[in-house]
Amino acid sequence: MSLGDELAYMSATQLAQRIRNRDLSPIEVVDAVIERIDARNSDLNAVVFRGYDDARKQAVEADRAVAAKEALGPLHGVPTLMKDLFDFKPGWITTFGGMSAFADFVPDFYCAYAERMEAAGAILLGKTNSPVLGYRGTCDNYLFGPSRNPFDTTRNTGGSSGGSAAAVADGWVPIAEGTDGGGSIRIPAAWCGVVGYKASLGRVPLLARPNAFMGDAPFIFEGPITRSVDDAALAVTALSGYHPRDPYSLTEDVDLSSATKRPIDGWRIGYSATLDVFPVESAVADVVEEAVGAFSQAGAHVEPVELGIQRSHMELADLWCRLIMPASLSTFEVFKSQGIDILGDHRHDLPPELQAWVEQCIDMRVVDFYRDQGIRSEIFDAVQNVFEDYDLLISPTLACMPVENATDGNTLGPESINGEPVNRLIGWCMTYFTNFTGHPSASIPAGMSPDGLPVGMQIIGRPGADADVLAASAVFEQLRPWHQTYSVCNERTTDQGDPRLDPSSEKTGSHAQSRNSL
Repeated sequence: MSLGDELAYMSATQLAQRIRNRDLSPIEVVDAVIERIDARNSDLNAVVFRGYDDARKQAVEADRAVAAKEALGPLHGVPTLMKDLFDFKPGWITTFGGMSAFADFVPDFYCAYAERMEAAGAILLGKTNSPVLGYRGTCDNYLFGPSRNPFDTTRNTGGSSGGSAAAVADGWVPIAEGTDGGGSIRIPAAWCGVVGYKASLGRVPLLARPNAFMGDAPFIFEGPITRSVDDAALAVTALSGYHPRDPYSLTEDVDLSSATKRPIDGWRIGYSATLDVFPVESAVADVVEEAVGAFSQAGAHVEPVELGIQRSHMELADLWCRLIMPASLSTFEVFKSQGIDILGDHRHDLPPELQAWVEQCIDMRVVDFYRDQGIRSEIFDAVQNVFEDYDLLISPTLACMPVENATDGNTLGPESINGEPVNRLIGWCMTYFTNFTGHPSASIPAGMSPDGLPVGMQIIGRPGADADVLAASAVFEQLRPWHQTYSVCNERTTDQGDPRLDPSSEKTGSHAQSRNSL
């Protein structure tokens, strides 16, 4: 067994401890993880930028710090990956989700994930695949192609943080970055059988510029994708804390690692199979309904609950598409000021569904925007009302099983569920409600479908009650452990990669060399 195979499913907590104990050196860990990524990436198309030279330099410095017995961060020497979207590290290319116009674009500043994870001692290895501007619940784009699900490589990972979820499920790194504007941490976590955590509004800083206040929100979040709840708590703790460049940043310091040891006996939990509005495939509903029984085993009182939402899922999905559009339109204006006209010369980078929403929203009036914020407020009130009687709200994470990958760079969600048409971008994602509202929420593996594919369960807490969400997630993990499911990924043969999906293929041309050389 290679060292990469030995490390593959080790937790970040275990790995950091072994590095502190000098059982492992950061240098050999980084080399082993790089070897595993390179051996398996053509299978999954998860990593689209390799920052190996930087990573190896950091590993040498991390090894020196251990030998010198310096104070070490909680993630010292632990490898991680960041997302290729609005996620920056100086000197590293970002394509904003596979836009050819930015195939060589190099920012000169940090996003909060890169800044905080490096401060905690983690070593960034590269960047993972995502869709253009994160504007959908699947992971695909014209530049790199789709990310492939480690449990079934004909299917999509979910998005937008699909490359990160695939990398974690396939045992490359224990923690990877997600960002979440409609479920983009939790959606791929559900389809890839891992843990995705979206913290309360302001818990993890988000460094948005040039508009720090985000005209549509805030409802965009940064957070971790992991295989265990303990690692999620560790990562959120490392990412949390006041940041002077985020106007919504919470000022209190938190250590959420102890939350995973709390009991939940006596808690009241509301369970909604549909969140009042979503059609849900039976393969999903059956797994999650059986899974919620674990909370009763732990001494909680679980009851069905209705939220009282009167809007249709189509109306609310369209609302999400409109509400997130101002951020995209303002981004286009920033690009244009830098000489890159996305809506002109580079319109081909945008899939047709995104182009259609651009046309619909570009002339939206202020009164329309405030009308939509009123509907958003209805969802906040409906979710918040649940917490007058319950400690947690639980639902499926998604309404459907993983979809098959397209071959044209434009994988979409299902056209319909149970015979009912749905919005193919987001209408099957039961996650975007808490982007409207800011409530903390996690997706954890609920179980496996009869076809052997993961099903996710969403746990939602009161505003600020991240500890409650993590506590319940950890209790479920103890009662219904899911780590044995990763053997399907680990034992998968790795000779079935599609050359079209390989970042070193002709599809990305000369850009592949520049990415690999950094």
